Amino acid sequence: MPGFKSIPVTIVKTDKPLTSLEQIYGEKEPLLNLGQTFEREAKGEIRRIADVVCPFCGSLCDNLVVEVQGDKILKVMNVCTLGLSKFMKSHENRIPYPMIRENGRFVKVPLEKAIDKAAEILVNAKYPVLFGWSSTSLEVARLGLELAELVGGIFDHCSTICHGPTALGFHEVGMPKSSLGQIKNWADVIVYWGSNVSEAHPMHPQRYTYFSVGRHRKGRKDRKLIVVDVRPVSHARHADMFIKVKPGKDYELLVALRLLVQGKELEVPEVAGVPKEKVIELAETLMAAKFGVMFVGVGMTMSGAKEKNFEELFLLLHDLNRISKWVVIPMRGHYNVTGADMAALWTTGYPYAVEFSRKYPRYQPGITSTVDVFLREEADALLSIASDPIAHFPRKVAEAMKKVPIIAIDPKWNLTVAFSKVIIPSAIAGIECSGTAYRMDEVPLRLKKIVNPPSGILCDEEILRLLLNKVKEKLGVKP
Repeated sequence: MPGFKSIPVTIVKTDKPLTSLEQIYGEKEPLLNLGQTFEREAKGEIRRIADVVCPFCGSLCDNLVVEVQGDKILKVMNVCTLGLSKFMKSHENRIPYPMIRENGRFVKVPLEKAIDKAAEILVNAKYPVLFGWSSTSLEVARLGLELAELVGGIFDHCSTICHGPTALGFHEVGMPKSSLGQIKNWADVIVYWGSNVSEAHPMHPQRYTYFSVGRHRKGRKDRKLIVVDVRPVSHARHADMFIKVKPGKDYELLVALRLLVQGKELEVPEVAGVPKEKVIELAETLMAAKFGVMFVGVGMTMSGAKEKNFEELFLLLHDLNRISKWVVIPMRGHYNVTGADMAALWTTGYPYAVEFSRKYPRYQPGITSTVDVFLREEADALLSIASDPIAHFPRKVAEAMKKVPIIAIDPKWNLTVAFSKVIIPSAIAGIECSGTAYRMDEVPLRLKKIVNPPSGILCDEEILRLLLNKVKEKLGVKP
């Protein structure tokens, strides 16, 4: 994926109209949005559901309290604005019923016909890609792996474009981990590196880090906060030390820190745009920690050296662990991207970009990952579940995706759905379906069902089971 952080940008006011999606994607006809708003009926007594897990980001806050009347969500407490929006707007822009594209138009069909058509596409494909899995339950990812093996395709999810380099660095070096509970109770030095936590995980500082009250660390006064980023992000105003690193130069700063931790000297006046004195101060603070934690975001995964950043980071932590206690936790975005990793790991031994074309799992990131397969135009079908790759992948990848039949399984209408051959609406895990999700620290939590889905809409797990059985039937495999 391209990185744009070091490119100078000038913003000027203009009267020109916005570029339309049709112009961006080269479409002559208007792109349809057939999403509908389902009005939820509020009847009966008001129920209060406690200990609800928020299905938005990798923090998986598990202290939400939701007030429900009938199938209408009235109020959500202990939640950030991101999670609140997901709960309160869960009824908007929903896919109303299964559809198949015929002669350029979407036609409403029974679910059984949509499942049959989806199975036909996957069975006839020579190299299908099954992508998504990070915004649905763990149980669905397990079924997805079985389906990918059956059709000889690729199982891939959002790690391929976010924390894939983290996994690659982990393969080479290994990384010391802990739970967020341990950090809340013990951590006295907290580092956010390349992570805009206030915007992406708003409740994270309050629940687990510098604003949290633990057993041994009683709040902000007992902790040191260090922020390393290319610009003063919003939580940098709370930091005891802010390190402004040049874009793409994280690797150089990590190497310098390793040298200092090993007792060597720096011979240059600055490293990665950071003055020598500041680098020394940072190294001394890291070495003085009793329990330190590095939270690393996509600011580092998308920076210069990619996976080499993480190899150097993990080696730095190994050095620090000779004199102190240090752990690292990647800041995972989608609420169950860690679960998709875990399901793939325990099933195949590989975290993402797993391909089954030879009927056994192979793993070659950069070759078997979704972006690369579509750039080479090797894939001939796409199953997109709980995701919107066309809206977020590079343009050439999106153009290649448009050339193949797409099966979209999603609760809401999105750009990928608009280009799909088969559309199957699904319920929202964690709101309309129960299931399991893994928090960013690899702790599994149970998602609760809060309200019923719209009439006739099934959960992802039920849809995948139907699709899996239909594929087995077409392949002559016993269920």
